[in-house]
Amino acid sequence: MNFKNLLTIGLFLFLNYLPVNAQVLDTTSVDLSEDAIDAIIDTTLSAPQDFDNTLDYMLRSWIIQRSDSSDCFSSSDPMIVSDSIYKLRLSQMPCIMEMPFNSAVRSFIDLYSVKKRRQVEFMMGMSEYYFPIFEEVLGAYNLPLELKYLPIIESALNTTAMSRVGAAGLWQFMIATGRMYGLEINSLVDERLSPLKATKAAAMFLKDLYSIYGDWHLVIAAYNCGPGNVNKAIRRSGGKRDYWAIYPYLPKETRGYVPIFIAANYVMTYAAEHNLCAAKVNMPIITDTVHVHQRIHLEQIADVLEIPIGEIKLLNPQYRRDIVPGNIKSYSICLPLRYANTFIDRYDEIVAYKADSLINNRRNEIEIAQATPISFGGSGKVIYHKVTKGQTLGGIAARYGVSLTKLKKWNHISGSKIKIGQRLKIIK
Repeated sequence: MNFKNLLTIGLFLFLNYLPVNAQVLDTTSVDLSEDAIDAIIDTTLSAPQDFDNTLDYMLRSWIIQRSDSSDCFSSSDPMIVSDSIYKLRLSQMPCIMEMPFNSAVRSFIDLYSVKKRRQVEFMMGMSEYYFPIFEEVLGAYNLPLELKYLPIIESALNTTAMSRVGAAGLWQFMIATGRMYGLEINSLVDERLSPLKATKAAAMFLKDLYSIYGDWHLVIAAYNCGPGNVNKAIRRSGGKRDYWAIYPYLPKETRGYVPIFIAANYVMTYAAEHNLCAAKVNMPIITDTVHVHQRIHLEQIADVLEIPIGEIKLLNPQYRRDIVPGNIKSYSICLPLRYANTFIDRYDEIVAYKADSLINNRRNEIEIAQATPISFGGSGKVIYHKVTKGQTLGGIAARYGVSLTKLKKWNHISGSKIKIGQRLKIIK
């Protein structure tokens, strides 16, 4: 990729990829009580925009059943961990990206492992389904696998998460950026919500950013606030190309983004050391994909195959109105593995089921209604008279038994002059 292309990408993303709010200020003392954590969040830390909403989605989700305590002793009691232990654990994580420790990182670790520990347990359960997808795509693009934790921050693994500024999906793409990376977005389909396709788009996006900066911390910062803001911070720092060196010059909402990313990596890696237990998740781990070329409603699949409609929607969140468009091109449908072959065998039955009410309920052709002629006391029949030599408006009106006033009105005549050969409209 040449410099001109990189510059174009940077400018486009700066204009179209809106930032997620995040900020952090240094804090030197750490109190692990919940009140103290609240105070930290309120006064010195600001997690990314919509952070609480996306995390609390887990508490309301029907997908979550319970924590599995059979081999894990989940507890709400905070673990007292020294800075030296945090440093050691972070240094031992099998990562390409640097995972340094500082007070900001610790504050976010405490946020995840103390105040938001229930939500973390739910995300651990959801990760059993989503992380294999992330890892496969990131590996295919030769990207660090630790990037799989970005959706933890962006969406709390909620495929239908929508930010206040319109970013959507696991990876929180804006519409313009999503389309730039090949995602289909229209009234029926929003591939920003597709776990697989959005992850592929995110991998391309991250790879492009790395080709610009060559530093993963700067890549993550640019993912949050856009390359334009990162470039500005680099210039203000005197040309330094290190996240921690340009930290004071970044937008305040971006200063916490790398620390919270490091914290997410830490907490998901060392969950057991903090007595965090993965929740049981009511979704199929093993799935298969079928392809269709016809318009299908998810309700047709659910009813014929006797699958809960919520489960199909969970696996296929990109279909915004539960309709797979089909016809123009092939679309994929993700199903629990045990139903894939049955879908193929009963495909014709599925397509025909409730087709008239669910699929064939749109008019393909419409006749334009003809206006009914306005009646002026007669039959409403319109005839035309061609003016000959010597005729007058009064004489023509008398000949057809209509008033002179109406004759003038019908033909938009203000005076009394008419011309030989002129056609006059008469309504009888």
